[in-house]
Amino acid sequence: MPNENPTGVVIPSVEGRASTSALGRAVVADALRAVDPVGARGAQASTNWRHDYLVHFRRLIEAGLPSRDAALSIARDGLGSLHTRMRYRAGPDGDEAPLTAAFGTEGPPLTTVTVAGQGEAERELTVPYRGRRLRGAELDRQLEDWVAAGTIERSCADAVRTVAANPDWLALPDRRVVVLGAGAEMGPLRALLRWGADVVAVDLPRPAIWQRLTALAERYAGRLHVPAAGDVRGADLLHDLGRVAGWIEGQPGRLVLGNYVYADGALNVRVAMAVDALTVHLRDRRPDLALAFLATPTDVFAVPDDAVDEATRRYAAAMGIGRLRRPLRLVSAGRLLTRNYPPGLYPGINDSLVPQQGPNYALAKRLQRWRAAEARAAGTPVSLTVAPATRTRSVVKNRLLAAAFAGAHRFGIEIFEPATSNSLMAALLVHDLNVSRPALEHPWQDEAFAAAHGGLWRQPYSARSALGIAVLMGIGSARS
Repeated sequence: MPNENPTGVVIPSVEGRASTSALGRAVVADALRAVDPVGARGAQASTNWRHDYLVHFRRLIEAGLPSRDAALSIARDGLGSLHTRMRYRAGPDGDEAPLTAAFGTEGPPLTTVTVAGQGEAERELTVPYRGRRLRGAELDRQLEDWVAAGTIERSCADAVRTVAANPDWLALPDRRVVVLGAGAEMGPLRALLRWGADVVAVDLPRPAIWQRLTALAERYAGRLHVPAAGDVRGADLLHDLGRVAGWIEGQPGRLVLGNYVYADGALNVRVAMAVDALTVHLRDRRPDLALAFLATPTDVFAVPDDAVDEATRRYAAAMGIGRLRRPLRLVSAGRLLTRNYPPGLYPGINDSLVPQQGPNYALAKRLQRWRAAEARAAGTPVSLTVAPATRTRSVVKNRLLAAAFAGAHRFGIEIFEPATSNSLMAALLVHDLNVSRPALEHPWQDEAFAAAHGGLWRQPYSARSALGIAVLMGIGSARS
């Protein structure tokens, strides 16, 4: 039974009850209002947010395309709405207060436990893949294969090659990477420790988490810095944000604040908002701060012209499942295997939102993209990378998603294993912290740079029009 009176960072109450649907409608409406008032009214009037959010989250991207200013207006207004609406409750009997109250909580400061690794630092970029560890020419060939298959963007392959050619970057000298959600399967912690980096790890104070992470740190070459309250390692971002902020603020060296947190349902929005409040707090106090995020490919993105053209060519070729396109479209009244993009319309809009993941997941991930765009425009160094769909435990525990993943290869989509994804994403983080990219004209171009979308951007069919078929094809494999 859910907690009826949660504490810490909380969803605001509406008529005495926390409502994520009311929050989502209001935030999307606030984000759109200045640039798309009609879209704002449509979002605010939604009576079935669980279904309707798909349309409105796409509109957030479409409304921002006409100009950089429009996109940044949406990002800033969406963030402002969330910070105004989300609340903080210190105890079960306490009143809801503004989010900034989270930083006024008192208590003894957290101390630091440092675990120094005993291993030898890796001085060559390697990527685990299908039972092998790719390096050198073999890694280069696999990058080229992924580009040819439409699995990653050319800029992604080029960025990984640049890191491979500069192995001295791997340990990130003079930097400390703060990994929020240190135990996450998609996080860079393992790779950074292998490379000998300094990692500041934040995750819940649960012994099982820290036993595993401590063993990793001891095995590899890096140094792991952990918050502690007495003998208890770890910290809770939802309920102890003030002390966590003070502890991170005091870390030496140039800091990279990496957001890798995840939770189910409404808790995901709460944790994502706690991290964003922490981000704002630290940016005001640490001018050296850089930010890092992973974007999910199951979202809405504007994509480059050549991605649209490649998807159009593949649609015309009608290979594989495409041979059944006509009868499938006929029996489904045109709902199955629709085009990924209208031909010749640039930039394309890739809409890969998956209804099973829900509006809370979409809001938590869009919040991160908004913060990345806002921070980059303000001059803060930002690494935001679209990561491939990955067989993490949090995803495959959903039976429909597990089946869809098992059948995705029928559509040219590659689902990555966690070890491959987090090594690639860690390498792209190293790239972004060492290479100054020229300013791009529009935030969508920043998001598209070095994207590793797994093939969703370049396949011929829109994701939702192929999802049901992928599920059917993958059910047997998922069961096994």
